[in-house]
Amino acid sequence: MPHRTLKGKTTHRPAAIQILCLGFFLLFSSGPFSSICQAQTSVSANASSLLSIPPRDWVAGAVENELKAIHDKSSYLRYRMHIVDTKGDQVRDVIESKDGTVARLILRDGKPLTEEQDKAERERLNNMLRDPQGFAKHVKNSESGKKIADQLIRLMPDAMLYTYAPGQPQTGKNPGITEVVIDYVPNPKFHPPSTTAEALTGLKGRAWFDPKSRQVLRLEGNIFRGVNFGWGMLAHIYPGGQLTLEQADAGNGRWTYTHFRERITIRALMVKTLDIKTDVDAWNFQEVPLMSYQEAIQLLLNTPLPTR
Repeated sequence: MPHRTLKGKTTHRPAAIQILCLGFFLLFSSGPFSSICQAQTSVSANASSLLSIPPRDWVAGAVENELKAIHDKSSYLRYRMHIVDTKGDQVRDVIESKDGTVARLILRDGKPLTEEQDKAERERLNNMLRDPQGFAKHVKNSESGKKIADQLIRLMPDAMLYTYAPGQPQTGKNPGITEVVIDYVPNPKFHPPSTTAEALTGLKGRAWFDPKSRQVLRLEGNIFRGVNFGWGMLAHIYPGGQLTLEQADAGNGRWTYTHFRERITIRALMVKTLDIKTDVDAWNFQEVPLMSYQEAIQLLLNTPLPTR
């Protein structure tokens, strides 16, 4: 299977801002928008034809398909993920298994692991092998994020107002593609049905679509006003935050995040203020066969570490 070099990544999100990110970003997460592609297999590249489609239709179709894709387990990937956050600069070798995703630390601060660091990482992975119940609990916790995403995704067509961006400015990163550019702002008539959904009321931005696949190539979000959770008792997200993601086809129609960037300030429980700065990139996507998490860990452990 040839390696595909794509910058970026997607699944890593700090828990403190999952409420904000999951609802909107998972609208455009990995997985083909199958029903849209089947319903309209040939989309004219003519800009005027593209702009004749109500912008909300792009989002409604994406929601329908994302609800299928978010739980899809028909394909599995292996890739490299580069994360820069408060924990430092790390590169991980990641494998998706039928039981959940596993990863091995392979570089820290741009350097090969020391013998001590590698020993600690091997011990961590071997402990996971010996504790399937612990791994299952970890996966169950991550599944709660999918549930939140599922709930918020269903709100997206009505939570925002969508318009075509004036002049349709292109990213310049996708030669040969006339990107469809849509701006979004909160719908003033939308009443969040839950505390979690409050996150959608403070976000606005722009999305770039690939007209053929109806996938989002790039998404920008700006937190233009503060958002309270539980009247500010649980958390408060300050205005001025920025979120960016990009995604691409990792092969065989499997779309996944290739870049994620966030700059957000949050106050938790009226006590601690957190400045969250995260950059995530992934590349070297390969399709892998169906395997258990134990098999995936063994594969990671048997793979030589990079020497530079």
